[in-house]
Amino acid sequence: MSKQIQDAYIVAATRTPVGKAPRGMFKSVRPDDMLAHVLKAALAQVPGLDAADIDDIVVGCAMPEGEQGLNIARIALLLAGLPDNVSGMTINRFCSSGLQAVALAADRIRLGEAEVMIAAGTESMSMVPMSGNKIAVNPAIFLRDENVAIAYGMGMTAEKVAAQWKVSREAQDAFAVESHARALQAVAAGEFNDEISPYTLQEHRPDLESNEVREISAIKNADEGPRPGTTLEVLAKLKPVFAAQGSVTAGNSSQMSDGAAAVIVVSEAALKRYNLTPLGRFLGYAVAGVPAEIMGIGPIKAIPKVLQQAGLKLQDLDWIELNEAFAAQSLAVINTVQLDRSKVNPLGGAIALGHPLGATGAIRTATQLHGLRRRKQKYGMVTMCIGTGMGAAGVFEAL
Repeated sequence: MSKQIQDAYIVAATRTPVGKAPRGMFKSVRPDDMLAHVLKAALAQVPGLDAADIDDIVVGCAMPEGEQGLNIARIALLLAGLPDNVSGMTINRFCSSGLQAVALAADRIRLGEAEVMIAAGTESMSMVPMSGNKIAVNPAIFLRDENVAIAYGMGMTAEKVAAQWKVSREAQDAFAVESHARALQAVAAGEFNDEISPYTLQEHRPDLESNEVREISAIKNADEGPRPGTTLEVLAKLKPVFAAQGSVTAGNSSQMSDGAAAVIVVSEAALKRYNLTPLGRFLGYAVAGVPAEIMGIGPIKAIPKVLQQAGLKLQDLDWIELNEAFAAQSLAVINTVQLDRSKVNPLGGAIALGHPLGATGAIRTATQLHGLRRRKQKYGMVTMCIGTGMGAAGVFEAL
């Protein structure tokens, strides 16, 4: 017997500030502790909700090993003090893991299989590097030409996109400058205040005069990535990182970062039962595959799929969060899909704000939902490219 699709409502969305990796403010903070922090913070935003009624928690993580291993979802929810009956699952779709978690949680609601879900993402690139602690690529990849792109570094795929879509170094640097400018302006205007749950760092330092160990606390409530003084002249001095004659530099690429975010998704029945006010409604999610060597163009394929699914047109969107893995791929997507640049990353993107891999999708979901409501806008999309050649896109309606 077929089930009627239900609406999935988002009632809370919050994140940590994003720290630089590997030497930023969260360099010594475990990813499960960051995750536990946002789980508690999200629940604090809906005081009428009984944590024991959470059906499941889905957590995205791009490198689920080391400090991020052992099903970090379950470990973090227990560290957060949630009841033992609450379950947790860790999922991985590389850079879209956080957005995938939101989609999976929403799908459980829409199918009537759950009433209260939490979707989240966490990543410490300070503790677990981008390729993981142990690189173990299948040798067959190097023996067959059609598979060798699987082993390409992300930077090389960006160089191939820049060449094929004719994205110049100057255009990439200009895009990066604008990302920082928008982010700095957003910080100054307090645009991120609603979505960030401040994190208290605690350090223990020896006091040689008193022979005691002193505890020092510092509250962190702002992203570390945006750089004042980022200009075309400054970026022009940077050398290509991935190809000797290339155009992709550290300045026009996303920053390695640490961070976490959590989103609470509920059914209409739960909305009424707990007398909750929704931030927004989940409308759809789509993924698509593209050649691995040009993985950055993934959103080109995913965007039309999700818009058709949601019954919307491109011009219906008020806000587009396009993850800036690299300026090269961002511009290739913008130009090919003909996105309205004024609607893309109005508060800056990953080049300025950072990209904590598996957490980014959940982080940008929080950014967009709060931003749409603040500006009294209606429809938004979160989209990104994914390593090994995929793209993902999710659509939301602010309420």
